[in-house]
Amino acid sequence: MLDHVSIGVRDFPRARAFYDAVFATLGAKAHHTGEDYAGYGREVPVYWVQVTPSPVPPDMGSGLHVCFHADTRAQVDEFYAAALAHGGTDNGPPGLRPQYGPDYYAAFAIDPDGYRIEAHTHAP
Repeated sequence: MLDHVSIGVRDFPRARAFYDAVFATLGAKAHHTGEDYAGYGREVPVYWVQVTPSPVPPDMGSGLHVCFHADTRAQVDEFYAAALAHGGTDNGPPGLRPQYGPDYYAAFAIDPDGYRIEAHTHAP
């Protein structure tokens, strides 16, 4: 049903460095790039980052976040570490989230532009 998501950022080089590092931990990369945009995915772009003059303002109360699939718990851990090392902030460290299911393992971060992101797996 969902084909892709696009987000707008003001500082593309900063966003590009952040998402290059974060997505590498999940086996994804930028497939399509330009001076002010990049489309990320494992095989095809599903998450686009682009410069815009009016990015959506961060709103922690909105409930909006984007979750990315990880194959392993180690990838979730690496995703979180990469996010924090590249300008993101903590929004929930790696760990089991039994409220979402007995094997739901996830980590949450906020990217440098205020977008809330998550990586999760059901792998043991």
